[in-house]
Amino acid sequence: MEGEEVSNKQIILKDYVIGFPKESDMILKTSTIKLKVPEGSNAVLLKNLYLSCDPYMRNRMRKMEGSYVESFTPGSPITGYGVAKVVDSGHPNFKKGDLAWGKTGWEEYSLIPTPEVFFKIGHTDVPLSYYTGILGMPGMTAYVGFYEICSPKKGEYVFISAASGAVGQLVGQFAKLMGCYVVGSAGTKEKVDLLKNKFGFDAAFNYKEDQDLDEALKRYFPNGIDIYFENVGGKMLDAVLLNMRIHGRIAACGMISQYNLERPEGIHNLFCLILKRIRLEGFIVNDYYHLYPKFLDMILPYIKEGKIEYVEDIAEGIERSPAALVGLFSGRNVGKQVVVVAHE
Repeated sequence: MEGEEVSNKQIILKDYVIGFPKESDMILKTSTIKLKVPEGSNAVLLKNLYLSCDPYMRNRMRKMEGSYVESFTPGSPITGYGVAKVVDSGHPNFKKGDLAWGKTGWEEYSLIPTPEVFFKIGHTDVPLSYYTGILGMPGMTAYVGFYEICSPKKGEYVFISAASGAVGQLVGQFAKLMGCYVVGSAGTKEKVDLLKNKFGFDAAFNYKEDQDLDEALKRYFPNGIDIYFENVGGKMLDAVLLNMRIHGRIAACGMISQYNLERPEGIHNLFCLILKRIRLEGFIVNDYYHLYPKFLDMILPYIKEGKIEYVEDIAEGIERSPAALVGLFSGRNVGKQVVVVAHE
């Protein structure tokens, strides 16, 4: 019944985290919530259906100053991208029953005071969980990083690290659709096989087995790399710099190898930026959400025509979300990590 008070399971961050996060850094707590927005407010009340586990969330588990995202608040529910159904709304853009995606709480129900960063879902002929990934923030990240930052051309040589993740798997397929030569790196044989056999990469290698990364890159790119989509940082970035071609472009999307280090690794080959006139540009997807309608116009036909493959790793139940999130940092997930909180 509308306005009734119901129980609300939540995932709470115990305290700021040093080193690798553990499941025990987050606790499951049950509180209550009233299924009605406050009178006269612009808030929306959401029933969360799917939660997205993303690497950037690791940085929010530490005390940060001047970052593009705020630190989580210890003792409060953590937040991230999710797909939800509107239970009640005081906002003119949302009504009861609407489906939307955006930043929500890791809980069964969330009261969002200012839902300006929520996108109403208009296309429901694809799985709703896709709006945590291919049709949500990771999809937009792949689109922006590849097309807007890298300015690709047909026939170019493209390398993607962490290539089987939610972003990497899409960048590789965008590049193949443009007629590029595409190689990806991943951390298991299963993921390498996925890149070659499901996502259509020209080649892929296991960076844990190919310890000499410079040698591996020279093997797969004897003529050098035009575009590097950077998800890893550290030793991988250092090796790539040696193998970039003149006027190469690097889109710095993430550096997951550095997130759990107290002191990040140094990069030794930066002089290559000058020698080879390389453009290295970091980007944040939040700056590009005005392109979301253009992105949907491109990606939806590809999905419906079967031109893009997409893999999800599904965890059932909000109580499994700490394990799902922590698993990102040991490469436990295969594809986009999603948590199912409730079925619509």
